[in-house]
Amino acid sequence: MNTCTLERSTVVAATPDQVWAAIGDFGGLADWHPHVPSSTIEDDADPQVPGAVRVFTIDGKVVARERLLERDADARWYRYALLDPVILPVGDYVATLAVRPHADGAEVRWSAAYQSPDEVVAQVESLIGDGTYGTGLDALRTRFARG
Repeated sequence: MNTCTLERSTVVAATPDQVWAAIGDFGGLADWHPHVPSSTIEDDADPQVPGAVRVFTIDGKVVARERLLERDADARWYRYALLDPVILPVGDYVATLAVRPHADGAEVRWSAAYQSPDEVVAQVESLIGDGTYGTGLDALRTRFARG
């Protein structure tokens, strides 16, 4: 297994604080991402406190679990780990969702580092990079489009 990275970013026509208000809730990914199922937080934990685990289900079947590792609301980012990967054979998957100031509004960057065999990297790029990260970032750009 090799260490691999994945990253997608976009510039959104809104202030960093406006974007963070929309995406900064670890338990609220489905509130702004059009293709992510709603999630629940295990054990009624606070979704803003590291250690919280969000669980995604489709038709009653768990499809993903993710643990919040770190969150810095002032710097507008959070980091989480994928637990029990069920779709692709990846390990040590840690992702970061961050919002930074940009001359045209705010830059949103979604990135990850993970362990994977070489033959799986293209699938990760397609399913997670384009399907999850790219689709979510496109939705944010549309949501905050000026005009």
